[in-house]
Amino acid sequence: MDNEHKITVRASRDSDVDAMLSIYRRHIRRGVEESVDDSGTPEPDDLRERRKNLRNTRLPHLVAVCNGEVVGYAYVVMFRKRPAYRYTVKHSIYVHHQHVGRGVGRKLLQELIDTCAAAGFRQMIGYIDADNAASLALHDRFGFARVAHLPGVAYRYGRWSDSVMVQRSLGPGATEPPPPAPLSRR
Repeated sequence: MDNEHKITVRASRDSDVDAMLSIYRRHIRRGVEESVDDSGTPEPDDLRERRKNLRNTRLPHLVAVCNGEVVGYAYVVMFRKRPAYRYTVKHSIYVHHQHVGRGVGRKLLQELIDTCAAAGFRQMIGYIDADNAASLALHDRFGFARVAHLPGVAYRYGRWSDSVMVQRSLGPGATEPPPPAPLSRR
């Protein structure tokens, strides 16, 4: 059995916070990461609060686990706060450096897509460092379109970096209007 079959995806827990922060901090120090610098590195309580807020809004915050170890995590946030954008989410995925290329990102992205589509979201957006060929290829395989190239939007590691904005429709996407809002929301 290969490593991919041992990977499970589940909702994150407070007990996963230290492992998630370790993965994130490595991305900041050595990885290719969009618009992140180490001045904004979250502390464990920051991540616990973020998880709580996402749970309260029913947005997925997931971990990938292999042999009991957290090897990646992913989540979505609302793309914009204004009500007109309520059907669009922005996602982030982080994979432990020793597990890159083993299907972790693929499993996390599939679960995010499935969960968000089931929740009624219609569009998923991502921002990827233009040098992150593996992530760009993964998103290509999942049907994300490269909708924008943002030159020089991040400064890190002593140089300017470009980002690529990707987008994918979920469910019927923009081909039909959303269902009517529940009476309590009107």
